[in-house]
Amino acid sequence: MISPVIVVHPLAQIHLTELRRQHTSCGQFRWHLQRLAEILFTEATRSLATAPVRVQTPLVETAGSAFARSVVLVPILRAGLGLQEAILPLVPEATVAHVGIARDEATALPMPYYAKLPAVLKEADVFLLDPMLATGGSACSAVTQLKEAGATRITLICVVSCPQGLQALAAQHPDVTVVTAAVDPGLNERSYIVPGLGDAGDRCFGT
Repeated sequence: MISPVIVVHPLAQIHLTELRRQHTSCGQFRWHLQRLAEILFTEATRSLATAPVRVQTPLVETAGSAFARSVVLVPILRAGLGLQEAILPLVPEATVAHVGIARDEATALPMPYYAKLPAVLKEADVFLLDPMLATGGSACSAVTQLKEAGATRITLICVVSCPQGLQALAAQHPDVTVVTAAVDPGLNERSYIVPGLGDAGDRCFGT
């Protein structure tokens, strides 16, 4: 099983608690999801490669840093959009790709239906965004598509994960880094993470 990076910062855990709360409103759910996304992305980029640059301040020229590689954000539609909305302002020059994967509610298997991927994947640091890592089907399918398009450095950012999803990802893509706020005990009979936070897409968008 992949050993994920679990973000236990108090702010992350407080936002996670409000996301878990059944009666958190749609608007508040979005707000807490976005704040947590900022924290998770900050942790996910802790060791990101940078390159030295020179900049002119109002007084003198001084040393600074820039990303060594392009940054690509890849939300899995549609729930991943809730994470992307918060992360993009942190890296406004990032490229945004999209992967559409639905889940067959009868079998819990992933059903890819859309992909719009940029040509820069091979040279980029790629961040796959999906609030939930449950069975791992959607994540594995998305990573496969990204690798086939040239991606070599992929990090999955998710709010909640579980052993089944981590095991599935480890079996198919052991080189992917996972950054999450929690590893919950497991899945119920409908393949929902327990205790989890319900359907993140439904709760984020109200549909």
